[in-house]
Order: sequence, then structure tokens, then C-alpha cells
Amino acid sequence: MNTDQAAGEFHAPETMTPDELGDTLARLVWENFTDFIDEDESEIPLAELGVPTLDGVPVAHAAEEALIFLMWAHTRGTQLAFVGRAPDPLLKQGLDSMHRAILEDMEGNGTPSAQLPLFELRVGARYAEYHQASAVSDDHLGQAVVRHLTEDGAPHEALGEVVTHRAVAVAKPLRDFLEDVDLVAA
Repeated sequence: MNTDQAAGEFHAPETMTPDELGDTLARLVWENFTDFIDEDESEIPLAELGVPTLDGVPVAHAAEEALIFLMWAHTRGTQLAFVGRAPDPLLKQGLDSMHRAILEDMEGNGTPSAQLPLFELRVGARYAEYHQASAVSDDHLGQAVVRHLTEDGAPHEALGEVVTHRAVAVAKPLRDFLEDVDLVAA
């Protein structure tokens, strides 16, 4: 399911607590992640775009990088949706809740808990890099993500375009979905 469908299927409540926001965002991240790596759902299979795969599934590092990118895209879309409307502490709590939920899901699906702090460090580093790249242009963002997905340093124009398209496809419907939602304390 993509974010367009997800935003269309959910009837946005008038209010959300930070934990409700975090749970909703985590679910959307996982749905978009599944769509992004599923060969049958993607317009062009990731292997054809230069992402290392094994039997059509991205290798562990590429899958984690795709997850980090989608976490960033949902974080960015949420920040844009609530800019000037939600108190910063509540927004931070909601985004922290999303991250906690994703880490709990990862651990529940077999990621050793000892690896989670390293993953969190990569998330922080990528968020900073993606934020800086997106401030320059969508192309810079796409190429920054591609460098981490492919690990080969070569430009992959088609993959950069797919990544850029995915960022927009996530952020805009998410922003629209959250537009009329007020973030409130629990």
C-alpha cells in the first residue's frame, strides 16, 4: 500500500496524541518500505536500478538504507505538516514514538538488540545528510540516498529519480493527511 492509499483509507482524526501519531507513522513507514522493496509493486525492480539484491530482495544493508530513507521521508513530511501548528515538544514526542515503534518492530522481527544502537547512529547521520541534501535540490537528495543504497559510489540516475519520486510520493499525501490534525498532549 502506498501513502496515497494509506492517507485515503484513514479518516484523519481531528486530534492525535504523540503516541497515536508515532504508531500511525510507523505503520506508514513499514507499508511504504514493503512497497519500495517488493519487485511486484515497483515500476522498475531495484536490482535493475543498481541496488544489490539476493533473489530479488535487497541485501540487508540496502534494505536498512531504504528503511532509513523512508523513515526520513515520513519524518520530513510530518514536520512540514505541523510547521507552525504543533508545539515542538509534542511533535518531537510523536517522531520519537515513531522511531521507538520501528526499532521495537525490528527487534521483534529478529534484529539483535545489540545492533539497534548502531542502526540509530546511522539513522542520525543519514537524517543530517538527507536534510542537507534536500535543502540543495531533490536531485542531491536522490543521489545521497543512492550512494548508501548501492555502496558503489557510481551515479545511478534512474535510481536517483525513483528515490526522489518516492520522497515526494510520501511527503505530500502525508502532509495532506495530517493537515487538519491537531497534535495534543495525552
